[in-house]
Amino acid sequence: MRRIIHTLALLAALLPGAAAFAQGGDATASWQAACEKAGGDTLRIVFTGTIADGWHLYPTANADNGIAVTFGPSEGVRFTSDLRERTEPTDFKGEKVFFGEVRLERDFLLTAPGATLQGEVTWSGCNDTFCGFPESWEFSLPAGETAAGEAHATVIPDPEEAGGGGGGIPWALILEAILWGLAMLLTPCVFPMVPMTISFFLKQSSSAAAGRFKAFMYGLFIVLLYTVPISVIIGITYLAGGETVTADIFNWLSTHWLPNLLFFVIFMAFAASFFGAFEIELPASLANKSDAQAERGGLAGVFFMALTLVLVSFSCTGPIVGSVLIKSTQGEFWTPMVTMLAFSVAFALPFTLLALFPSLLKKFKGADWIASVKIVLGFVELALGLKFLSVADQTYHWGILDREVYLALWIVIFSLLGLYLLGKIRFKNDAPERPMSVFRLTLVILVFSFVMYLIPGMWGAPLKALSGYLPPLETQDFVLGGSSAPAAEGAATAAPTGRSPLAERFGLQLPHGLQGYFSLEEGMAAAQAEGKPIFLDITGHGCVNCREMESRVWSDPQVLDLLRNRFVVVALYTDDKSKLEKDEWVTTPAGKVLKDFGRVNAFIARERFGVAAQPNYILLSPDGTPLTKPRGYNLSIDGFLEFLRSVL
Repeated sequence: MRRIIHTLALLAALLPGAAAFAQGGDATASWQAACEKAGGDTLRIVFTGTIADGWHLYPTANADNGIAVTFGPSEGVRFTSDLRERTEPTDFKGEKVFFGEVRLERDFLLTAPGATLQGEVTWSGCNDTFCGFPESWEFSLPAGETAAGEAHATVIPDPEEAGGGGGGIPWALILEAILWGLAMLLTPCVFPMVPMTISFFLKQSSSAAAGRFKAFMYGLFIVLLYTVPISVIIGITYLAGGETVTADIFNWLSTHWLPNLLFFVIFMAFAASFFGAFEIELPASLANKSDAQAERGGLAGVFFMALTLVLVSFSCTGPIVGSVLIKSTQGEFWTPMVTMLAFSVAFALPFTLLALFPSLLKKFKGADWIASVKIVLGFVELALGLKFLSVADQTYHWGILDREVYLALWIVIFSLLGLYLLGKIRFKNDAPERPMSVFRLTLVILVFSFVMYLIPGMWGAPLKALSGYLPPLETQDFVLGGSSAPAAEGAATAAPTGRSPLAERFGLQLPHGLQGYFSLEEGMAAAQAEGKPIFLDITGHGCVNCREMESRVWSDPQVLDLLRNRFVVVALYTDDKSKLEKDEWVTTPAGKVLKDFGRVNAFIARERFGVAAQPNYILLSPDGTPLTKPRGYNLSIDGFLEFLRSVL
């Protein structure tokens, strides 16, 4: 009874102040922000807080109730100091507090004109009796204006982002784009075009000069198909103020069932043609015209090959293209175009060389082995073409090509390829059988070794080297040991539980047995309840780089431990085609109604976090405030661990 009376007395003492606070009269502090010169090229943002009478605020070092300033993404700004307190706190009942006014500051340099500083100040006002609920104030102001409105024109190149080079040329970005362009050749959605290119150009030209010309035009078409549409989009963005740029077309090409099934059919048709079922040729009317007309018809075929390459590569080139689009919405005009030109030239170079190579092969006599090469390429096309069917299957949840079905088809296809190389299978266009060469024997060993590597995958082996090609391990019905996560890599031994209602509703799962959520609202509610930061995964069912990150980086025991125990994991699938209920539809500022789960997630990723590609990872506070810049595709485990630990 005494405890009840004591509690009631305490509540009576707190009630007047708490009621006044809850009624929202006046905030316990009001804030202003301004920029000032700090000497040389350094600028300083200063926050001035005016504290209401009868209240006090705690310093930033107070982990429970202290003032905190969170800066959002600020392109064109490089901070050169941490946040510090310009006002000295007062001793009050053995604690350091601020009365009346508090001023905070942080130094920075401009790395690009037109930058904006934005973010949020949060605090909890306290009086002699209690501390109120957390309050916040959002700020946004031009980074280049001083408190007196004076423009500060000096721009310091950011060594990590601007690339130096003097004269405004972003050499680091250009070099990075070139390296990405060359690396794209080895990605799952680009590499299948290698055998198609070789086969196409083997029969394209009657002379070496014509072959070289068409090879050059092939490369030029690839460059133009990348740079011209992007330049047009950037131009429209520049004229329309950036509001018209959207990544929907890239998402549609890489994840919608129609283009993926079309690409699947194209690859199957090429495979059948390689096996000798029919020949893919230009129409006879074009072939019988004069030389000039024939050359024009040949260029039409070359353009079609270049267009096919560009379209099917979007799944893997999306991150670099998405980054360029994001830059185009941030006031940059020429840099995205130059960067995309560098990327496309490097991307086109290997295919131009491949197109040149077949024209040189025609100089060799008695090249009966070319027919065998086409058969081998047919098996390769058959296997790699399944990727497009798998993407449609994943995004629409058809459930027809789960991981074990996919692996079974690959095991059969490559086993048949091995038997063909051994001479046990023959096709009608094959050259007369000859004694086994050392080179062919080497291929046989490699092919059957690859088959042996695939077989454990039928029982749940991770097969990390193929993570970008295969459906997620979570789609496999049977995994040895009872989990769809590889136990040897530190994952949970129990199947993932669908804590999120969306997981059950749309059949979604996180990799490696992780538990988590599939909407930002669910994740924020859980993070606030558990007091943990949010690990936001911008991902997609058809994202090959996402699967590779999950297989090679997430699977690390230290990474898994942090994700499982220190974060609330939220995965936003931007390509999921599941339909939402009418009351869940989202209307964009432009008036477009988004009815698909993936479109809503893509809209959130673009509008809230400035991300138009996947994978991208962002660490958020429990209230959804970004604590880090997005981290994209990067297979460095140490770097990923440093990224996760930066907010802990």
